[in-house]
Amino acid sequence: MTDPDKSIGFLMTDVSRLMRRNFMRRAQELGLSQAQWMTLFRIYRQEGVKQITLAESMEIQPITLARLIDSLQEAGLVDRRRDPDDRRAFRIYLTDKAQPFLKKVEPLLAQTRDAAMAGFSEQEKSELLQKICQIKQNLLDAECPSLEEANDRKDDADD
Repeated sequence: MTDPDKSIGFLMTDVSRLMRRNFMRRAQELGLSQAQWMTLFRIYRQEGVKQITLAESMEIQPITLARLIDSLQEAGLVDRRRDPDDRRAFRIYLTDKAQPFLKKVEPLLAQTRDAAMAGFSEQEKSELLQKICQIKQNLLDAECPSLEEANDRKDDADD
């Protein structure tokens, strides 16, 4: 069995958890839960996303996300709007009130990032980010085999 301290999956999970915990310690004065922050950041990255798509990307149940959106909407930070192409669906947007709120978060994120990257040169930081982006892309590519590969498998099955 692989040593968890030498496994990229375990290490990345631990680093992610520790970064969230470090950020939450800094951001607790702003009064949102970790789940609310995660939701707000996802909406920031994908403004106008369908609620169901957001739930899938966060790997949570739609009802759980609905409750999170309810609380963020109550706080005046997000707005649900009917999807013009699908009356059953909602799209989620940040409100004007969210913008200054997110501005307060920027220095907290920078402090968390600086703590995580302490001791790294600018070149090492850049290289690390490039390598993590490559890992992410490799995993995305592995999830979505090319159309050509899918057609090859179909052709093999037909033989």
